[in-house]
Amino acid sequence: MTGISFANEVMRKGVHLTSILIVLVYAFMGKQACQILLITYLVLILSIEHLRLDRGFKLPVLHVVLRQKEKDAIGSYVYFTIGALIVVSVFSKNIAFAAILMTTFGDMSVALIGKKYGRIRISNGKSLEGCIAEFIVDLTIAILLLENPIISLLMAFTATYVETIFVKIDDNLAIPIFSASVAELAFIILSLS
Repeated sequence: MTGISFANEVMRKGVHLTSILIVLVYAFMGKQACQILLITYLVLILSIEHLRLDRGFKLPVLHVVLRQKEKDAIGSYVYFTIGALIVVSVFSKNIAFAAILMTTFGDMSVALIGKKYGRIRISNGKSLEGCIAEFIVDLTIAILLLENPIISLLMAFTATYVETIFVKIDDNLAIPIFSASVAELAFIILSLS
């Protein structure tokens, strides 16, 4: 991975930890409260993106954590919010929780482990070490939330695969949607047999 320093990557991933709030709001206040939070936040960040991209405003904190490719494009936090809103609205609660947490902590592990310890490059500039770390983190999250090892394995593999392979589509949108879809379909197939 290139572009930003390890310290900025840590700061960037620290911002991602706010996604835990999504899970907590859903768990303690319900699905509708979580949807209202996500929609409100989406409107807010789209307004900020308008000011940043269309009006040229530079927001000090935001400017530091943006990747080079995001300087003149929509930030990954917008895609993450859309992905979180979709999985909260469409999928069962534990699958939505797993998808959101995998996107947060899986992405964090692939980035930080890959940047710090990554030696073997595989795809899309990702390191094998980072991808292994992500898979372990994703699998742990899925096992804790889904209690089905096979579906957990499928969901973790899907999240890691999407993180590794997708280039043009933001992984913050793709990971929650693809991993949740695979898990939900697997549960449906199991319930039919």
